[in-house]
Amino acid sequence: VQLQASGGGLVHAGGSLRLSCAISGSGFRINYMDWYRQTPGKQRELVAHITGRGITNYADSVKGRFTISSDNARNTVYLQMNSLKPEDTAVYYCSAVLFNQMGDPVALGGQGTQVTVSS
Repeated sequence: VQLQASGGGLVHAGGSLRLSCAISGSGFRINYMDWYRQTPGKQRELVAHITGRGITNYADSVKGRFTISSDNARNTVYLQMNSLKPEDTAVYYCSAVLFNQMGDPVALGGQGTQVTVSS
């Protein structure tokens, strides 16, 4: 089972992007998934969180602008980012804790995708 993040790019301030994190493989169910972001010299920041039951939580810095959602049929979690600001520029990473067929938790991390917001 692997995670594949995509959807980053360059956008002007005020614009939107949608990031995707696809889970490949089978025989699992989602416990929860997260989107993080990191910029050089700064601590990694948890941006958004979603549980397998669809409960969400957001960093204060993105509340009202970002939306995390999941498509269980496609095993994909999305991060819709609206009203982007230059300070949102970062490498965005997705991570997941899944349950395997034995019911054991499995932690996964994906590669990052760069988001750049120009002023």
